[in-house]
Amino acid sequence: MTLQAEIQRRRTFAIISHPDAGKTTLTEKLLLYGGAIDRAGSVKGREGAGHAQSDWMSIEQERGISVTSAAMQFDFKGFAINLLDTPGHQDFSEDTYRALTAADSVVMLLDCAKGVEEQTKKLFRVASERKLPIFTFVNKLDRPGREPIDLIDEVEELFGLHAVPMTWPIGSGPDFKGVYVRATGQIALFERAKKGQKAQLVGKGTLEDPEVAELLTARELKQLRDDIDLMDTVLPAFDKEAFLRGEQSPLFFGSAVNNFGVGDFLDVFVDMAPAPGPRPTLDGGAIQPDQKGFTAFVFKVQANMNKAHRDRVAFARIVSGKFERGMDALHVREKKSLKLNYPHMFFGRERTIVDEAWPGDILGLINPGQFRIGDVLSSAGPVTFHAVPRFSPEQFVSVRLADPGARKGFLKGLQQIAEEGVVQVFWPKGGAPLPILGAVGRLQFEVLQHRLKDEYACQVVLEPRSFQMARWLEGGWPEPNKFWGELVEDADGNPAILFENDWQRRTTAEKNPELHFLVHPAR
Repeated sequence: MTLQAEIQRRRTFAIISHPDAGKTTLTEKLLLYGGAIDRAGSVKGREGAGHAQSDWMSIEQERGISVTSAAMQFDFKGFAINLLDTPGHQDFSEDTYRALTAADSVVMLLDCAKGVEEQTKKLFRVASERKLPIFTFVNKLDRPGREPIDLIDEVEELFGLHAVPMTWPIGSGPDFKGVYVRATGQIALFERAKKGQKAQLVGKGTLEDPEVAELLTARELKQLRDDIDLMDTVLPAFDKEAFLRGEQSPLFFGSAVNNFGVGDFLDVFVDMAPAPGPRPTLDGGAIQPDQKGFTAFVFKVQANMNKAHRDRVAFARIVSGKFERGMDALHVREKKSLKLNYPHMFFGRERTIVDEAWPGDILGLINPGQFRIGDVLSSAGPVTFHAVPRFSPEQFVSVRLADPGARKGFLKGLQQIAEEGVVQVFWPKGGAPLPILGAVGRLQFEVLQHRLKDEYACQVVLEPRSFQMARWLEGGWPEPNKFWGELVEDADGNPAILFENDWQRRTTAEKNPELHFLVHPAR
């Protein structure tokens, strides 16, 4: 295929939601209906129930939560779909925000009983700022929930986004039977399937078909007719251009755990979702996906995807051009050429070496330490994209080794995990033997502690510190007796101060007017 043809068949998207809305379940069911797996929780062709493909880390499997984003590619109806499953918990927002920089569209997942929740609001704002088209999938219709029209009103009121139903639920809770597909007038009625398998279609047709009428009660038929009249008279028609501009969100209803409505969503998604588009550069221009020169940026770094080999992988989103295995590319930050010999495509933890890839694809590059989040690779000369988001830490702990003899393993593990952005490392000025760690949320410290023990055989004790913020310094260090807080250096040697409260920050800034206090280190 030509470069343009490969671009047009790519669909790269992320799923966002509040915790427990069913995001990882929906991811699994999209893989199931896309033909990538035979049943939810197992790789196609392999035996055993297994775990969710996107939750491959041991802590994710033990605790049933996603703590890191996962990239998976599969083919569906001639489209190459790159799916980014993201953590829902707010403590891992930074990882989700980075994944959104690699997406061309977003699926916003809502719990039908809870509607729009706090973390969903935050993630929507990020997607909206990036002008990403947003699909909405209302999940858990197999449980009692709110009226569909109330959820539509809530999305519009909170986000200023016109939610346009593409499907409509027939019944709810234990009486949820299927969905009405608005564009075709078709009704798909299901029965619950065995765990992990596709739902069984028990009837399909229009409202006028006798088979459909026999499977619904008179009350359900009347309710559906009333709902269709309501949609057609009150709600706007779907406008694809308005969707791509971020003014409309196509809305789908279903139950991911029971597979109701998932296939109907995927069928429509591949036709409606945008192909890879241009990416702005810092000089005010943009890199078009169909330009011949290869460009990509690193949005995620992961250590120990294969613990036996202690490997590190940098995940790079291709922005433009054709990638070919073994090609040379400029590492823009380090200003040196690299030969990209071992590129992988990932499916959760599973990986395959690829010979070529295209804009929209997510490459896994073996990372012996030269890649950082935000790095740019280019065969078209120096390119600088807008920075990948970084958060300033709000929680802090000190570290104590349970076994002082494990210091070497601890330092190696800490360096590699910190490269992922799980925590930020601060060394007290003056040469303290162990660092202070900063994170957005406390759950990140638990992940670090678990992984140090599980992946590096190093047990640590974490002790809370009273700091509330970090500020990086530009212009040198403050003079003695003219600062409050603790002087530290980050992992790259950049000077910073940890403050216990805003009064300390303001007073230190007032007494040191020659210094600049930054929320992030200057790059």
